[in-house]
Amino acid sequence: MNIKVKNFEELSTTELYEVLQLRAEIFVMEQDCVYQDIDGKDERAIHIMGWEDGNLVAYARCFRAGDYFDEASIGRVLVRENYRKLGYGHKITKASIEAIESIFKAEKIKISAQIYLVIFYESHGFKTIGDRYMEDGIPHIAMIRA
Repeated sequence: MNIKVKNFEELSTTELYEVLQLRAEIFVMEQDCVYQDIDGKDERAIHIMGWEDGNLVAYARCFRAGDYFDEASIGRVLVRENYRKLGYGHKITKASIEAIESIFKAEKIKISAQIYLVIFYESHGFKTIGDRYMEDGIPHIAMIRA
């Protein structure tokens, strides 16, 4: 998987279209969750894209401290369904952590994790904080990596 890291202005219209299409495919269609994906925050994010044979197969967006949470953060992490179990989730998460550390010079990262992914994120150094909560009809918990 080839990783590309771009800010919003660097995204081509084709890349932006593919990102939004894949996010809708995973978060709206697959997870059957109606929510406002285009939330006005993409312009402040850096976009971590994983490409395989010209196809966008993994993605995450990252924010500097204060742009989403008080800490730097990672969100919208996904892997296209037929590319799961190939380790791409780990690769896109690792690339996101590295991008935050190198671009934003931040060490503390906060995420809002779906409950079923807690063990996955723990393997990347995140620890749960606080209580579980519902976000867009899906159980989540805050996690911090410091």
